[in-house]
Amino acid sequence: MTHRPLEEPIRPARPHPADASWERPPEPGEVDPAVLSALLHRHGWQRRGGAAGRYGRWTPPGPGGNGTSLLVPESRAFPDSDDLLGEALIALSRSGTPSAREVLVGLAVPSDEVRWWRDAPSGPAGAAPWTVEEELRTAARQMLLAAALATRARAGYYGARHRRSAAAMLESVLVGSGGHHLAAFVPVGTARPLAVRLHQALYAAREAIDYQRATGGMDAFDGAVEAGVSRELTEALVMLVRGTEGARIAVDWSPAAGVPADCAAGVEPVEFSPGDLPVLREAGARYLREEPSVPVRITGAVVRMRRSGPRGEGTVRLRVIAGVEVPHVRLTLDEEAYRIAGHAHLVGLPVRVHGRLESRGGFRKITDASGVVPVQVDEAERDRLMKSLQEDLDFFEEACGGEDAED
Repeated sequence: MTHRPLEEPIRPARPHPADASWERPPEPGEVDPAVLSALLHRHGWQRRGGAAGRYGRWTPPGPGGNGTSLLVPESRAFPDSDDLLGEALIALSRSGTPSAREVLVGLAVPSDEVRWWRDAPSGPAGAAPWTVEEELRTAARQMLLAAALATRARAGYYGARHRRSAAAMLESVLVGSGGHHLAAFVPVGTARPLAVRLHQALYAAREAIDYQRATGGMDAFDGAVEAGVSRELTEALVMLVRGTEGARIAVDWSPAAGVPADCAAGVEPVEFSPGDLPVLREAGARYLREEPSVPVRITGAVVRMRRSGPRGEGTVRLRVIAGVEVPHVRLTLDEEAYRIAGHAHLVGLPVRVHGRLESRGGFRKITDASGVVPVQVDEAERDRLMKSLQEDLDFFEEACGGEDAED
């Protein structure tokens, strides 16, 4: 581990791509007047007149409009359209209304918007307790992650599979206001499949719950997997609803990009109540119980070895290079295979192994391992593996007691 000298200044964090857009309004030539009007309407602004066919006068949400109004042209058909757009954008950038900031984000980064509401007790003056907001943010992130996982594959339970690529998809998502309400802006260019999958999965989950409560059967949850419902999604819904009188989730499509295929426009938010919690928990347990193990052939670098004595079988931990989308797996090898893995580790080579990736433990364990062989790699990869070996020598324990407790 390296330590930064105390006198060295901390490097500033890289600004979020949307930060500059919030501080500097877009150029009028970059803005479609129809998109701006659609975003204002979505975020609660009221149209209060204006010259028909030329422009509309918009005021912010709330009583009295906070003394602000915008003149927004309906098209670029008139010579003063750019001037009106420029004035409206500057007024939005200077407004203290939270919705103004969200409108600017929607203009700067064309995005589908996901919104969560929780009907939970409020603190003084309507403020949300810290724990309530933290629970909302955690549940919302887990829900987006579940949707991102469903864009990679369909499964009732993912465990550690596809986590890295799913988490990478969330990096472009922007987050709005908090409290009892939270908004996420999902960029169309990089993450629209996430919003589409979440939209479809929420409705499938709602239908499966209604079917179970009407008939007592859980069969609808089997078909819901194809729409993106999983244990990860049911757990996120439980976290969102628990401790509240109910919760709602809405997905609104970017007015600049339009409604995606196979999705409906202008649909109502999907609602979940505390009465749904037993069904959601049962569905999550069912997904966990019934997701099968997977036959795999994995290539990985040995990063940890342990066995109870100088001979016999031992436990090996691999950093996965290819074969399955999990970061690490653990497997038990017989004496000969353990020796091969140890030699490969010492010379900086990965190994290839056949087996079954077990759902128990989150798809982190290989059973019935066989065919362990070293794999030749190019010089650059071998140098990198050798460097990793040198850095991890303290952890290379070929003959020490106890099972590997990690993962």
